[in-house]
Amino acid sequence: MATAIQEMVKAVILTISDSASRGERVDLSGPSVAEELKAIRSEVVTIEVLPDDRSQIADRIRYYADNGLANLIVTTGGTGFSPRDLTPEATRDVIEREAPGLAELMRAESMKITPLAALSRAVCGIRGRALIINLPGSVRGARENLAAVVRTLPHAIDLLAE
Repeated sequence: MATAIQEMVKAVILTISDSASRGERVDLSGPSVAEELKAIRSEVVTIEVLPDDRSQIADRIRYYADNGLANLIVTTGGTGFSPRDLTPEATRDVIEREAPGLAELMRAESMKITPLAALSRAVCGIRGRALIINLPGSVRGARENLAAVVRTLPHAIDLLAE
């Protein structure tokens, strides 16, 4: 028998983009991800825009996870092959356990849409009671990848709250 969802999903979205962090372009990915998270009735605590800086990304993930401010931390951007794409490395710096099935599912579903999905280096993992998910930086890529895993998130958050 399935158990009822008990834990509210409290999400933080970190958009990783040098140009958006400098105000040279508007962040569209973060708000797009927030809209998609409404499907699971999550509370979006905040959306932040950060530069492609490994230590800043790691610090913000650590901050939200360690202070119990969010149980879901979603990054968008910095998962490709560019030399400044360091979101997966920053994520690995702070997670305690990887959740490879989520990243594999995102890539598998994305491959049905574009062969370029194979270039994603996205990482998913756990720090304390928070789940961290890396999404691509494009609005379309972020939405498609989140759609691949969104139904699993409430249950994952419940398991982390036990």
